[in-house]
Amino acid sequence: MTAEPVLDGHPLAPVRQLANKVPEVTVYFWIIKVLTTGMGETASDVLARTLGPIPAVALGGLALVASLAVQFTLRRYVARAYWTAVVMVSVFGTMAADVLHVGLGVPYAVSTPAFLVVLTAVFALWYASEQTLSIHTIRTRRREAFYWAAVLATFALGTATGDLTATVGFGYLGSVALFSAAMCVPALAHRFGALGAVTAFWTAYVITRPLGASLADWMALPHTRGGLGLGLAPVTLAWTVAIIGFVGYLAVSQRDRGAHAAA
Repeated sequence: MTAEPVLDGHPLAPVRQLANKVPEVTVYFWIIKVLTTGMGETASDVLARTLGPIPAVALGGLALVASLAVQFTLRRYVARAYWTAVVMVSVFGTMAADVLHVGLGVPYAVSTPAFLVVLTAVFALWYASEQTLSIHTIRTRRREAFYWAAVLATFALGTATGDLTATVGFGYLGSVALFSAAMCVPALAHRFGALGAVTAFWTAYVITRPLGASLADWMALPHTRGGLGLGLAPVTLAWTVAIIGFVGYLAVSQRDRGAHAAA
């Protein structure tokens, strides 16, 4: 039995920890992650064209703050709240990258390494504070804050990266093939013991962003831009329905709430 902490002869209340606030990493996690990245890509374009860039960014920012506020009030992982926050991060992260390029004229070749520096800084601060970057130990508010800062940075980085490859000759379908192949690298490296679980996870997490965004753009954009021409709004709606379906299944089945092994 572990002794309770004592001060001046009086037992102290134990430090309260949250249950892990991140879902188990299963095939469903990666499917929904890719869906949220694509949906965020097209939804941000729909909002910007419908409302205008400034109102769209303001609305996206408010929705992001609201979704994260709900997420932080919970003491355990709840599928609907968690994935709603991820969707809002996806939408706002896309807008952040697009504002730099379209609004401020920053080339993707500049914004991509800049976002990489930001993500590296978040990871460095997180590790210096907590001595781990594992998603299986998101049990304190501070770790949760670092986690969502990293997620936001990965979405912005992935958006800029996907747009960069699409504009330097790969095109959207070529980018899908490129990032699909890239996804295999951390998976195989981890499988054969060349890459740790935490590094493999975050590498794959970054890659899913340009993968999903490139796939959604390829489906939505017109033939003149190398797409299928299905339209931004229909693709956004279809991917939203798919997200709702998968998240609803997880909320009922709880297939993403298994035992979290430390990474």
